Amino acid sequence: MEEVKIGKVYRHFKGNYYFVLDVAYDSETKERIVIYRRIYEKEDGHSTWVRPEKMFLSEIPERPDNITGQKHRFELVKELEKDFTK
Repeated sequence: MEEVKIGKVYRHFKGNYYFVLDVAYDSETKERIVIYRRIYEKEDGHSTWVRPEKMFLSEIPERPDNITGQKHRFELVKELEKDFTK
């Protein structure tokens, strides 16, 4: 399995974009956990999220809400040039 790239932007299969802040490790299982932040406006106040890397990069079945047509839950966005680290 590919590893998540820290400091890069990923697109969720529902179309929103997220910046990967870091990868942490579960203290009990040593499982890699992705720490990521949305880069779009939303009024619910939640902006930073965590998810096991295995789930972050998991393949998704065909679903009607997969508006991007992606194969994976999150996919690296190579075409974005903006530096979100500032």
